[in-house]
Amino acid sequence: MNENYLESIRKQFAYYQNLANKAIEQVSDELLFWQANEESNSITIIMKHIAGNMLSRWTDFMTTDGEKEWRNREQEFEIDWTSRVEVEAYWHKAWNCLNNALNEIQAEDLEKIIYIRNQGHTVLEALNRQLSHYPYHIGQIVFLAKMVSQEWQSLSIPKGASDSFNAKKFAQTKQKGHYTDEFLEEEG
Repeated sequence: MNENYLESIRKQFAYYQNLANKAIEQVSDELLFWQANEESNSITIIMKHIAGNMLSRWTDFMTTDGEKEWRNREQEFEIDWTSRVEVEAYWHKAWNCLNNALNEIQAEDLEKIIYIRNQGHTVLEALNRQLSHYPYHIGQIVFLAKMVSQEWQSLSIPKGASDSFNAKKFAQTKQKGHYTDEFLEEEG
């Protein structure tokens, strides 16, 4: 059971990473920094926040608190980068940190207690916490990207294509699989 959970959680994080990346690719360099108003976040700011959180949570996560002293969460919501290259380098560094941590977790680790801001979590609870947090913000990235993209390419079933998608699915024999399997095969 625990091995299945770990395999599933790795696939889900990979799915959301790819979803975000595909949305970000569809946005011009200029619009990556666009904000609707001063209280809203740009795609860049959301990327910085997710990345800052990931680096803090997953660096030495089994031995140190997930809210690192070096993290400056408030700075994550400031626009201080000016290029896609800077943003994407930080973004990829954070995802690498998460993926490395995920690959280190063994089934027997899931019940171990780790801390985030001095609050104890099992590793399983911490994984679920972050699997709720990151997709929340990735949904914001996708929404903003769809708003500002000049020629949006759907990241799921396009409007008007539900019937044909379902017909294709129901024409196949029933089988066990993770909902991300097809997506991950396309990317591989």
